[in-house]
Amino acid sequence: MNGGTLAPRPALVLAAHGTRSAAGEQTLSALAETVRSARPGQRVELSYLEISSPLLSDVLSAVRGPVVVVPLLLAGGYHVHIDLPEVIAACRPDAVVAGWLGPHRLLTSALARKLARAGLRSTDAVILGAAGSSDPAALADVRAAAHLLAVRLARPVTAAFASAGSPSLEEAMERLGSTPAARVAIASYVLAPGFFHGRLAAAGAGLVSDPLGADPDVAALIWHRYDIALAGRPSLPHTPGLHEASL
Repeated sequence: MNGGTLAPRPALVLAAHGTRSAAGEQTLSALAETVRSARPGQRVELSYLEISSPLLSDVLSAVRGPVVVVPLLLAGGYHVHIDLPEVIAACRPDAVVAGWLGPHRLLTSALARKLARAGLRSTDAVILGAAGSSDPAALADVRAAAHLLAVRLARPVTAAFASAGSPSLEEAMERLGSTPAARVAIASYVLAPGFFHGRLAAAGAGLVSDPLGADPDVAALIWHRYDIALAGRPSLPHTPGLHEASL
């Protein structure tokens, strides 16, 4: 405190992966705006690790004063453990880095809401469709998110992966297609339109929910990660688990 005024809180820098999809970039921009709207007056900057602009390295170099980086990533993996720390070390070693987003009950709420809007039926078999990773811990994050969604929906939810990871989306579709369920519904465990949501949409399911996008619960989770990081709780490396469902 100086002269009776509080020092401004650190800037929030959102670090997304990057996408070649214009719709994906628009969705992430909308998410950033939803985050800003939740805390008026707080500086929020959107950046990307690759492909899209502005790059995280450029944003971190331009922001003056304290900064908290929140990865816009739903699970751990290469980008969290390799890409992000390399950029931070090179550009802003003083930055506070928060944990990635999932799994968390706020994402579960957003997923359930997207499925309901898409027309989920009580008889549908449900897949949580994610991008995938070569990192077993990242796959475990997605399976934990599927467990949380299963509890919310009171039915089994199968985690499946559009790229690396088992079962693959195709394997899960084939397996569930042979059950008595009337149809298969895919809950899209991606933040924005792009390559991976395209894979989910093309899988042949009876319904595919929209990406999580600029959902208020996603924005609330981002601020939750920001607050935890500022409070000095561990961030990177970080393995969120089911215990966070109550946070």
